[in-house]
Amino acid sequence: MRVLGVIPARYGSTRLPGKPLLDLGGKPMIQWVYERASRARLLDQLVVATDDERIVEAVKKFGGEARMTSRDHPTGSDRIAEVVRGIQCEAVVNVQGDEPLIDPKVIDLAAQALLDDSSVSMSTLMVRMGEEEAQDRNVTKVVVDRNGFALYFSAAPIPCHRAETGHGWYKHIGLYVYRRDFVLLYPTLPRTPLEQTEKLEQLRALEHGYRIKVVETDYDAVSVDVPEDVPRVLALLRNS
Repeated sequence: MRVLGVIPARYGSTRLPGKPLLDLGGKPMIQWVYERASRARLLDQLVVATDDERIVEAVKKFGGEARMTSRDHPTGSDRIAEVVRGIQCEAVVNVQGDEPLIDPKVIDLAAQALLDDSSVSMSTLMVRMGEEEAQDRNVTKVVVDRNGFALYFSAAPIPCHRAETGHGWYKHIGLYVYRRDFVLLYPTLPRTPLEQTEKLEQLRALEHGYRIKVVETDYDAVSVDVPEDVPRVLALLRNS
């Protein structure tokens, strides 16, 4: 099965404009993400999907592949779908463009879950976390069933611990793998009430009856969302 990796890279970030080109130790952030993701064993091709020629030029400068997309896409999934229409593949990995420390092994882990089960349209990851992080409304949590399929995603601390059962909290790691037909279908699905309430795009799939396989990992994503994240990420990159 041919697996395509796509890194959505929008220039106009609200909190950090031009984020993909942010200099991190002499390299733009998109280069860190691209070089690490390219080490994933299961990726046959890796492409940056962007809305800005400056990002295209930066990617070409370090030898990567980039494609221009419309500026009007409301989500990363829509941007990915535009790129996928022009590339032959069977599965697609959505690699977050603001995680310069992405571990290529977790890309393979999420992709393998989809490749191993023909009934799975979409797969993603989760990592166990403590109570303090569970109370943080900026962290997305996930609850899964006994077979590892998502029951719900939320900014709220789910499940609510009314009894000591030993069940912990799990943080959702926003790396997605889709079958090609599903990533093309997904942007055409009407937006759903829970998706709009929680502002979590993946709830659209659940509300339309599609299952999402969630694989546990010990990898904890470190993203660059605001300028204050930069010193911490630079320190981690120096020690990686």
